Formats: sequence, C-alpha cells, structure tokens
Amino acid sequence: MSPFMNKTGTAVEADEGVWPIRRRRILDWLVNETRGERFIDNILVEMCGKLLSAGVPVARATLHFRTNHPQWIGARILWKEGLTEAKINTFAYGVENTPEFLTSPVNAIHQGAEEVRRQLEGTADGDLDSFYRELRDDGLTEYIAWPLEHTFGKRHVATFSTSRPGGFTSEHLDFLRDLLPALTLISEIRLKNIMARTLLQTYVGPHASEQILSGVTTRGSGATVGAAIMICDLRDFTAISDLWPRDDVIQLLNDYFDAMSDPIERYGGEILKFMGDGLLAIFPLSKETACADLLQAIREGQALMAELNEQHARTGREPLRYGVGVHVGDVMYGNIGSRRRLDFTVIGPAVNTASRLESLTKEVKRPVLLSRAFVEMAGCAKDMDSLGTFPLRGLGEPVDVFAFPER
Repeated sequence: MSPFMNKTGTAVEADEGVWPIRRRRILDWLVNETRGERFIDNILVEMCGKLLSAGVPVARATLHFRTNHPQWIGARILWKEGLTEAKINTFAYGVENTPEFLTSPVNAIHQGAEEVRRQLEGTADGDLDSFYRELRDDGLTEYIAWPLEHTFGKRHVATFSTSRPGGFTSEHLDFLRDLLPALTLISEIRLKNIMARTLLQTYVGPHASEQILSGVTTRGSGATVGAAIMICDLRDFTAISDLWPRDDVIQLLNDYFDAMSDPIERYGGEILKFMGDGLLAIFPLSKETACADLLQAIREGQALMAELNEQHARTGREPLRYGVGVHVGDVMYGNIGSRRRLDFTVIGPAVNTASRLESLTKEVKRPVLLSRAFVEMAGCAKDMDSLGTFPLRGLGEPVDVFAFPER
C-alpha cells in the first residue's frame, strides 16, 4: 500500500498501481487545459515552467519520438531551464545503428527498460560515457528516463534532469511519475496529428494535404484554379528497367526524381503525383511569379540532370533523357475516383495540352516544350525558340510551340 493525499489533504491508503499518487494542479492542466495547443513542444515548455513553480527542480527535459517520415526516423524535443522555446532535432535513418545510439538511455528504453536513472554528481569520468559526462559538465546532477507507451506498443521516451545538489528527491520523482500517463495521452494525440499531416504531405503534397485535413474529402469536391502545369517523363525507361538490376533501377528513378522535384518544391510548385517514371506538378497562378518560378525550376532541374548524367558517363552508362511539357490554364483541382478510393489531382483541357506537349518532345527532339499561352503569360518569348504550330492529338486547335534554346 502507498499513501497519497485526497482533496481534503488527508492521507489515505491506495492499492499499488493507483494513479495518480497525488492529485496535483498540473495534472488537471495537462488533461483539461491543453486542448487548444497543437504542438507538443509548446506543451513541454509550459509544463516545465509549471514544474519549477511547483518546486520540482527540473533543469532539462526531453521528449524522443519515432516518426513516420520519409527522411527522419525520429525527433528530439529539448527544453533547458531559461529557454522560452524548445529545440527540435531530427535524426536520419541509420542513426539507430550508431554506437552513440546503441549505448544511449533512449535505446535502453526502446529495448524494454522501464526506467534509466543515473547519478551524475561526483561521478568519475571513467564511470560515465560521453553522453552523461556532457550532462554532468553542464552542471546536471541526476538524469532519469521513462517510456511513454503509445497505442499498439509504440514506445517513446521522456527524460528529466536536475542541477539540484543530491539530485531529485523521492517526492520529486513521485511528482514526475504522476505526469507520465497524462503526458503519454496528450503526446500521442499530437504525434498522431503530426503523423497524419506528414503522411499526407508525403503522398499528396503540402497544399493538397491541407485541403484534405480541412475536410475536402468527398468525391467531386474541389475548386477550379488557374495554374502553370508541368508534366515530365523519363525516356527509354522500359528498356532501362528490362536491362538494369532492380535496385539500380530504383536508385536511378530516385536520383532522377530528386533532380527534377527538388527545384519544383523549392520554387513553390506542388507535385501532385508520380506516374511511373513521370510526374505532374502545378504552380498556382495565385502567386504572381508562378510562371517565372516554373521556368527557374526547369532550368535548375536540367542542371541537376546534367550532373547526374556526368556521373553516369563516368560509370559507362548512357545519359538519361527526358521530356517536359508546359502549359497554363484553368484546372479542376480536387477529388476524383471511386466511392472508397480517391485521388487528389488536377484534370482538364489544360492538363491534356501539357501532356501532349510532353509527348511531342519525342518527335521534335527538344527536351522542354512550352505553349504560346504559357510563353505569353511568362513574358519569355524572346528567350525561347519558336518551333511553329503543331496539331496535338485529341485537341481541336493546333498549338504554337516554343522550346528552350539549344546549347
């Protein structure tokens, strides 16, 4: 049996495992008053301030989360006494195999430890690894880490450190342990929100993900928007995929998409989908520089593709060729699909024209083709080669076609 205080301040007995050990104001705040705060890092900062006000001498606290992100395996949120904002560090895949991580208290928690506690004060260098020595040299006297058990066995980590001589008292540790169930609940909610947003941004792009999260989730929902449209396709991919080993083909595609995609995103374009060895991107005309941004994205993409082809030449491989079609116009931007499976994309005659221009690059042997409508809106006719008028399959009127100058 363990004693705790009821609302009247009377000591009573409770069965082991009863939570909380003692009802505290900070628990009510965590459970009932953090609903309006979207970000867990802000909650951590405010919680640590409240701990200090309650007499718990926390000098450092961290939250460690594993994430579903294409680049980062996890993130650490760090607060130190005196900070008004937490610091967030992300960690790339592979860090979990490093000696630093394998010997860390965070890894010990992931491997099943229920608590990692380390006295730092007065401990000799030889008895501390580099992580703990750094904490001790920062003036900390004790470190403790606990798991945050999320749904389906997903285990994350919370840590607290103090600079109080002698470390935490048993009362301080009971106080902190009482926070863990509430901190687990509110962190899981925020983490699930972050994961949902991250996964949507990964698979449909930042703007489409915001639309979906805001409730645009029914078939046919969407809007008509003006956009500069870019469709890009890799040439001879079928032959490459037949001849190259599978892993090499995947690496080739990833390198090609990096070269073409990074500039698109850097200049405010949105990649709506990857289609095998092609991609569809738009630059909304709500931004005045949309057409100029698209042109700059293509130029930088071409430069990156040239670098990639230089690498291929050094290994005896043929250069990669590609075609890009560019047009401008109104598109239907929204949900298309079956009752249960939707695709957030753009459709309309303007998209068809960009697609036909991309196909035309095969015939005219120029990698980038642009419609007169786009060239006039971009004001770049003097910088382009006019190739004449071409009938495009499925379109009623021939289209005046321009190309980037040959070098």
